[in-house]
Amino acid sequence: MELLCWLLLTLFSLVVLGESTTHLIGLGSYDITGPAADVNMMGYANLEQTTSGIHFRLRARSFIVADPQGKSLVFVNLDACMASQIVTIKVIERLKARYGDLYTEENVAISGIHTHAGPGGYLQYVVYIITSLGFVRQSFDVLVDGIEKSIIQAHQNLRPGSVFINTGEVLDASINRSPSAYLNNPEEERRKYEYDTDKEMTLLKFVDDEWGPVGSFNWFATHGTSMSRTNSLISGDNKGAAARFMEDWYSKGFESHSVIKSGAGYYKRPPRRISNIIHPGFHEHRKELMEIASTIKSSPGRNVTRVAKRVRRQEEAERPQFVSAFCQSNCGDVSPNVLGAFCIDTGLPCDFNHSTCNGKNELCYGRGPGYPDEFESTRIIGERQFRKAVELFQNASEQLKGNVRYRHTYIDFSHLSVQLPHVGESVTTCPAAMGFAFAAGTTDGPGAFDFKQGDDQGNAFWKLVGGLMKNPDEEQINCQDPKPILIDTGEMHEPYDWAPSILPLQIFQFGQLVILNVPGEFTTMAGRRLREAVREVMTSGDKDSIRDVHIVIAGLSNTYSQYVTTFEEYQIQRYEGASTLYGPHTLNAYIQEFKKLASALINDQPVEAGPQPPDLLEKQISLLTPVVMDATPLGSSFGDCKSDVPPDSTFKQGDVVTVTFWSACPRNDLMSEGTYALVEIFVQSTNEWEAAYDDDDWCLKFKWSRPSKLSTRSYATIEWQIPDEAVSGVYRITHFGASKSLFGSAKHFTGSSSAFAVT
Repeated sequence: MELLCWLLLTLFSLVVLGESTTHLIGLGSYDITGPAADVNMMGYANLEQTTSGIHFRLRARSFIVADPQGKSLVFVNLDACMASQIVTIKVIERLKARYGDLYTEENVAISGIHTHAGPGGYLQYVVYIITSLGFVRQSFDVLVDGIEKSIIQAHQNLRPGSVFINTGEVLDASINRSPSAYLNNPEEERRKYEYDTDKEMTLLKFVDDEWGPVGSFNWFATHGTSMSRTNSLISGDNKGAAARFMEDWYSKGFESHSVIKSGAGYYKRPPRRISNIIHPGFHEHRKELMEIASTIKSSPGRNVTRVAKRVRRQEEAERPQFVSAFCQSNCGDVSPNVLGAFCIDTGLPCDFNHSTCNGKNELCYGRGPGYPDEFESTRIIGERQFRKAVELFQNASEQLKGNVRYRHTYIDFSHLSVQLPHVGESVTTCPAAMGFAFAAGTTDGPGAFDFKQGDDQGNAFWKLVGGLMKNPDEEQINCQDPKPILIDTGEMHEPYDWAPSILPLQIFQFGQLVILNVPGEFTTMAGRRLREAVREVMTSGDKDSIRDVHIVIAGLSNTYSQYVTTFEEYQIQRYEGASTLYGPHTLNAYIQEFKKLASALINDQPVEAGPQPPDLLEKQISLLTPVVMDATPLGSSFGDCKSDVPPDSTFKQGDVVTVTFWSACPRNDLMSEGTYALVEIFVQSTNEWEAAYDDDDWCLKFKWSRPSKLSTRSYATIEWQIPDEAVSGVYRITHFGASKSLFGSAKHFTGSSSAFAVT
């Protein structure tokens, strides 16, 4: 109650004093990277894809907007595959304990970017944690902690400010990966749209009254599948990359000409954190650099009580940090692999209807613009979103004006009565079930065995296998038709629920902006129908309707329930249709319920809370082996160089410097808001080393491995691709970690390579 009074008094004072701004805005960001070893990645359901290092770190980014009436809304964007019901439940519990009724499930939305390169095991339903060997407590804890801390940070940063909105098209970052299903939508409807994916990006620009721009959030639909199903480095994929690019772009000068120039280095001048510590003229003396470097040998590994924090944390300033989020939208049938899908055996295009090669789906893969380099594809798709975001950010002029409003409800989708529009027929949704084409995967990550997309028949063998778990009855088979049921997840409850039945639906309004927070992946046309249905309600002529409304879909929000296709796309039974859990009328159910929420919103009517989803935390089972102990060879210590840079090494921009250290399992310490790796530069004037790059930088990769699966020994390989921005100087690479003895606690260690010159 005291916090609510504080908000009201602050906003009231703005109005009384005649300030032009009548809103409070606050942004926050926190590390959610998670375990960088041994944990199955969430997204591709590939048992062999487990984490073994970091491409760049994952973050939770939040914004809060509060109006003069004391109403506020919180939107959190996660560098994670999707939101999780149990994560949402526990975050809300923490927020209620800290803030009372200020932030609840009604006005807090948590949305995932859908990277397929983050640790899994944090969802509560069985089907989503099979490949992660059950629940992974570290994955769960780091998300709950990071989300809470990002919201706390945003709350502490609440200050008078304004929000501006802008829209524009990104034409080269997405294609439709299921065009045969899209083409089954009515031709008249398809003619309304120029493209078979949504190309519009909607961006919010947050401007503090005193400090100026403090952040941006945007929504654009493209899958987080630029990184492949064989990648093992934690990565935010193309959207996480775009966020990293934009935050660094702003921190390095906020100038349009400093936009990305190349993959190795994306600024035309060195970052301030480096350029400010280099002695003038130091880089001009190549011979002197080489002489200095040759005298500094690798430092042996040693125990430490404190490990390094992120480079960006060292840039302390009074003003709030700039936060940029690239959020997910209706990405269900949208791929970033824009070159199309090809057979890896022949190089020819895959079969149009089934995405197979000679009848085999395992050979059909989509190609990104950097093919065959997945890191380059990630960079390019990220850069394309980033460039458009910069353009929209710099030209945003439409200010969001009006109050904050929201509605939230829980709906049981397992037996929901749906009134079909125009025909008046009443139908129902079904208990969740996954079809045969689900197991076929997509062109972004194909499945295995003899499954294929577009299968509306199934086969006797796999029906028998699925039936051993739960044999669907005739009612369920008819309800899901024409989907042949592979796994009847909605009717499987041992050892606990396999799939969700109760879903959260949520709508936010801030002035002209409406955000539809949906718990799944809507296809392009499904998203268009939902937006248009809500637009019709919001502009229907009631007293609080708005004419020029911007409606965005925030996908994968608050929980996860897989896909939502149109009725027509469902008939084709490609991957998206087979993964539309609640049957052919799922989309109409969403439209029906969101129209109710929108109507209640503009008419200021309450909505029923609905049935509460289960809290299954205490029932979770984990089969992931804990870290037993770490060890090094006799005569070596943790942090010692296993493979150093060559003596008297000299490198130039674009070269890759590689150093390997004797290390320990990263699960011993997640190094949240810290780093496993630093590139340091020697400052001659102070005779000290200063941090230049860390494992959150695009140019640095931290790779962890064991000589064998059960070995207690491990090593960390750190690769630094010297960016174009790197100044000449003397550098070294430093590794941080934590080792665990058989009966003791984890102890931190560090070690450094020999020095080398960059000229």
